[in-house]
Amino acid sequence: MHQRPPKKFVPVPFEYRQEIELTIDSLTNLGSGIGRMAGWVVFVPFSLPGEKVRARVYRNDKNCSHADLLEVLVPSPDRVEPPCPLFGECGGCQYQHLDYRKQLDWKTRQVGELMKHMAGIEFPVNPCLSTEQTWNYRSKITPHFDGPREGVIGPIGFLANGQRFKIVDVPQCLIAMDEINAELPEIRAGIRAKAHTFKRGSTVLMRATGGRVETDFKATASERVGDLTFQFIAGDFFQNNPFILPDFTGYVGRQAAAGGARFLVDAYCGSGLFALTLARHFEKVAGVEVSETSCEWARKNAAANQITNATFLTAPAEHIFAEINFPAVESAVVIDPPRKGCTPEFIEQLVAFGPARLVYVSCDPATQVRDLKLLLGNGGYRLEAVQPFDLFPHTRHLECVMTLVKNS
Repeated sequence: MHQRPPKKFVPVPFEYRQEIELTIDSLTNLGSGIGRMAGWVVFVPFSLPGEKVRARVYRNDKNCSHADLLEVLVPSPDRVEPPCPLFGECGGCQYQHLDYRKQLDWKTRQVGELMKHMAGIEFPVNPCLSTEQTWNYRSKITPHFDGPREGVIGPIGFLANGQRFKIVDVPQCLIAMDEINAELPEIRAGIRAKAHTFKRGSTVLMRATGGRVETDFKATASERVGDLTFQFIAGDFFQNNPFILPDFTGYVGRQAAAGGARFLVDAYCGSGLFALTLARHFEKVAGVEVSETSCEWARKNAAANQITNATFLTAPAEHIFAEINFPAVESAVVIDPPRKGCTPEFIEQLVAFGPARLVYVSCDPATQVRDLKLLLGNGGYRLEAVQPFDLFPHTRHLECVMTLVKNS
């Protein structure tokens, strides 16, 4: 049956659902293969560099097209069999079909390419670091489901690849911790048994904590990082790969302390992860947060771990450094903003404070590079190191740590 093109479909340079053959030569930071036909860029998810593929076009944009992978005609030597039967259908993972060492190579390369294309910066990127635990590493998942139809709950899982509303049923998740997978069948059965109590769809929390799984968003969860224990609200943000956290926080600590700074400011401190794991390197640490409840948890965590040189302040976003009285020339600042990066107002305040060292941790290197451009431009900083970490193996996500030093 011939499908009608969507209303806004632009039929140039390809017709709707036109099948094309092309060679893939790169990967985007969203995990899609990039190929070219007569210089025209085509994005094909689940294809790999070096492959010849057959793909079907579903959208033409102003300067590129998007196509679904139909067949791999010549496979890459780096292609592996994805262990999850839902790979390609579930939107959770993008790289299960790519040899793991090559995933790290591509993530390293993608950071360098973002710096070059977005900010015109050519700078060596250290090889992306990982841990031995590349499966069953996630300590938290949040499966979704739609409201019941005729009294029955449909799929319970995650959004389908490339879809905004369709949910794929996920009975087991290979990147979730073993404790979570052990509980998942019972939790799914419980939701289906109570279908009549749901008027609309919902999200389930599953957070591994202390060898069990917490499902109450408001309950207290705990996580061990090295020799410290952190408590926080189960539904709140806390890094979701506990296996890499000692190496990750250790690296951030070494970078922050490398110039001999005596004082540390953790500017998006949350429940105190960086402030407290780094406290041993500094005389005094100040964590700053816009959320008073997060600050309260950070104070409790400091007390529980007998850390006495850290204080935590609640400050509005527009006056984040107002109560910091550390001498800037002897201070390091760690920032770990949300995915959207820093606001221009925050960067202005940071530059005005002018710490000797700045360690910028980001879960979105694109917004990090955007901010980096401001800090290197009129901000008066120079780049010293760029270190990606693979906190989320087999997905397109990565964390990147950039170290900046104040120009003397």
